[in-house]
Amino acid sequence: MSEIKVAGRYAKSLIDLSVENNALAESYNDMVLFEKVVDDTPELEAILKNPIVPLDKKIGILNGIFTDKVSKLTLSFFKVVVSKGRSSILFATAKQFVQQYNQLKGIVTADVISATALTAEAKSQIVETVKRELGAKEVIFNEKVNDKLIGGFILKVGDKQFDASIASSLSKLKKELAH
Repeated sequence: MSEIKVAGRYAKSLIDLSVENNALAESYNDMVLFEKVVDDTPELEAILKNPIVPLDKKIGILNGIFTDKVSKLTLSFFKVVVSKGRSSILFATAKQFVQQYNQLKGIVTADVISATALTAEAKSQIVETVKRELGAKEVIFNEKVNDKLIGGFILKVGDKQFDASIASSLSKLKKELAH
């Protein structure tokens, strides 16, 4: 079974357990923190994925890093996953948890790449359009500026992409003229 599938099942289990314990938002914050720590400390992921490092050492490391930073539920979850020999999927499980949580809460992420910084009005229009088109309750807006676009923007939401950049339009025009 693929790592993503297994991580998805563990994430679903944690979501169910968190709902049962009225701690869903807390578990979400814990998983976001765990993702950030692993992103900032690649050595931690290497240790968790290394089959040579004993399980009790891995649990000790997780305890040392997260004892005062995450809930007891999340810490217990980490211990269970590690004790089952699945520490290598903890990072993937955290990502799956965040993804499933966002889906459950109707939250989508909109990544926008534009030629210049967008105005507050433009951001607002994009957010409202994404909400309306996808039926989302909330939109997490990530903006990047890329001066190679010349003008316009590229919007990515999930696996969909809308390219309204001038560079893309010029490229299409160039291809049409070449034929």
